[in-house]
Amino acid sequence: MATPARERILVALSGGVDSSVAALLLKREGCDLVGAYMKNWINEDHIVGDCPWQQDIVDARAVAERIGIEFHVVNLMRDYRERVVDYLLDGYSRGLTPNPDVMCNREIKFGVFRAWAKDHGFSAVATGHYAQRVPAPEDEQAPREAPRWALREGADPNKDQSYFLTLLSQDQVRDARFPIGHLLKPELRALAREAGLVTADKKDSQGICFIGEVKMQDFLRAYVPDRPGPIVRAQDNRELGRHRGLHYYTLGQRRGIGVPSNTDHQAYVVVGKRAADNALLVAFEGPKAPGLFVNEVRVHGLQWNCPPVCTQRTLEGRVRYRDPRVRLDFQPEDDRTARIRFHVPQRALASGQILALYDGPRLLGGGVYL
Repeated sequence: MATPARERILVALSGGVDSSVAALLLKREGCDLVGAYMKNWINEDHIVGDCPWQQDIVDARAVAERIGIEFHVVNLMRDYRERVVDYLLDGYSRGLTPNPDVMCNREIKFGVFRAWAKDHGFSAVATGHYAQRVPAPEDEQAPREAPRWALREGADPNKDQSYFLTLLSQDQVRDARFPIGHLLKPELRALAREAGLVTADKKDSQGICFIGEVKMQDFLRAYVPDRPGPIVRAQDNRELGRHRGLHYYTLGQRRGIGVPSNTDHQAYVVVGKRAADNALLVAFEGPKAPGLFVNEVRVHGLQWNCPPVCTQRTLEGRVRYRDPRVRLDFQPEDDRTARIRFHVPQRALASGQILALYDGPRLLGGGVYL
């Protein structure tokens, strides 16, 4: 009987501890493994922020050498600019609140990076996401077709990153590997220390996806021209001040609005943007703030990693990363658009953000708020 061929996997080494341990575990499993750093952004204009890509490459290479695997740097800068940065800047310039991390996963890590891996003879791409890939239920499997796979939340509730995989297709999930999804973060760091990895105690990145330690406002200030306008109280249309540009604000924002609280110490919150006169709408924080809490939204651009939900159904949704799952009624309008009715009103759902749809801990897919 022939010995099964080892799976050939390309692991995305970001220079952080999570992807380092992902590579370590795959190596211990005996996979035919190669590491690669995705060179997506190097802040070539030197306009904003600290992009530590050079140190990240050094650390990623050191991890590859430590565990004994080949290492490459894959230049995806043009694709990243076109598919993620332009999407981000265009969205903010139109008054939306886009999610570059979700788009980076769909378009870059499991898009062009996956395509590069396929072109170079790899069967799968592995990352350091806290998510789990498991066989789909038997009733979703089709005879004579490739096995179908399901996505589940990561075992660590404080680190679960399934939300960022919302817009992956079944084909992308099939070619994805998430070796650390069953671990808690302290367990992962312990494995890294035991293996002598240089990233074992490296601080987690908090920046924009693969751009680095950059505040979003600083990034927008560098690339989107200011367009000043009035700050208007939504209840009575009274002008309270001026803003530099609507792209600096998002629905539900409390800080940095530039309008002081009243004598009763009630603080203002952003409740909307009015395109007609470029006005930023604010109101006093609270359940009666107009437009801040909603029972119903529409989503478009629906993407499923499982058979599409085509009939009205009660599901759960994560309205933004780190929020708990909430119950909702899903009513499809067509194969790409649906109406969502939440069982409990939800706060500050901004157009352009992502709604992830779940059946318990299983991620089904999701869409973009209209």
